[in-house]
Amino acid sequence: MPLQLSVFNELWSIIQTDYLYPDFNGLDWNAIYDEYQARIEAGLSNEEFYFAMDELIVRLGDDHSVFLDPAQAAEDDAEYAGNLDYVGIGVLIAAVPERQRAVLILIFPGSPAEEAGLQSRDSVLAVDGEPILDEEGYLRDIVRGPEGTTIRVTVQTPGEEPRDVDITRRRITSGYPVPYQVLTSPRGQRIGFILLPSFGDLTINDRFAEALQALTAHGPLDGLIIDNRQNGGGADTVLRPTLSRFVFGEVGTFFSRNEERSLVVRLDEINGSASVPLVVLIGPDTVSYGEVFAGVLQDQGRAYLIGEPTYGNVETLWGYDFDDGSRAWIAHEAFRPAVNPDADWELTGIIPDLEVAVAWDMFTVETDPAVLAALDYFDGAK
Repeated sequence: MPLQLSVFNELWSIIQTDYLYPDFNGLDWNAIYDEYQARIEAGLSNEEFYFAMDELIVRLGDDHSVFLDPAQAAEDDAEYAGNLDYVGIGVLIAAVPERQRAVLILIFPGSPAEEAGLQSRDSVLAVDGEPILDEEGYLRDIVRGPEGTTIRVTVQTPGEEPRDVDITRRRITSGYPVPYQVLTSPRGQRIGFILLPSFGDLTINDRFAEALQALTAHGPLDGLIIDNRQNGGGADTVLRPTLSRFVFGEVGTFFSRNEERSLVVRLDEINGSASVPLVVLIGPDTVSYGEVFAGVLQDQGRAYLIGEPTYGNVETLWGYDFDDGSRAWIAHEAFRPAVNPDADWELTGIIPDLEVAVAWDMFTVETDPAVLAALDYFDGAK
């Protein structure tokens, strides 16, 4: 109990002094203290305590701040360092509850999933005959498991019938890949396509740079599409260098209760990336620094945005580590763009220049209506 009370008191004080919203989104913060102190003193298991701390953060209602137990914090560190280490099939997967399935966002190179022929945007319907989602629409923990064991995965490629694939689990040690390819517009233009999955992995910037190098190795592009629709955000140490491929200078300001700091980017272009015509695809799953990335490029007049409005969740989270190994990510700052400083992205989200609604899991890259709209945009811009 003493350690639990220490963590709780420190967490409560951090929010009291550092939380972006001084009214705590309408909560009586002193009453919250009394409530949770009483629960802890009545006796909680570690599992119950971490659930309570997560519940406390959720009650703030900003849909961004989060509490991680020690195991989650360790996995958070591994993801940020690009050192994922687990036993599975080598995929990044997301729930699609409205269609009772999950979609594969990424396939890790050299993984069992890649060897089995799985592709990004394939849907997973079941594993060993058990639905991939539970009754509440959350992913079941049935893809990972003991090394060397084989699972039967029911998958469906967009436009095709479901099929069963047997895959043997093994250890995965990798950072996130950054898939890319060359597309051809209806008028024959050479258009690069990059899937930008996250800013939560330090290796993303190097892989993004490698993608740009590869796409331009045989000559300049006529245009570049960045699919930012699955980007759930991450760290500004990844955001800045990725932005630096396209823009430079002071592109906005972070501001908290008590201070401001500028977001300044130094140009570091790759083979004409600072001037290549640019389309960024956005949607409801574009979150946090994923939104800031797209919003800055639009605000600077550097990119044309296609897709759906984002939800508006652009606070900067600051991390706070506790003695038991747990961590809180707390909304500490908001963002003000440089060209249009009156814009409130937290309120409005990022609004695309051309709205194209797409169920990401229902199309391949080649048939995706937003990608096709981007190709038409490049043809019309010439």
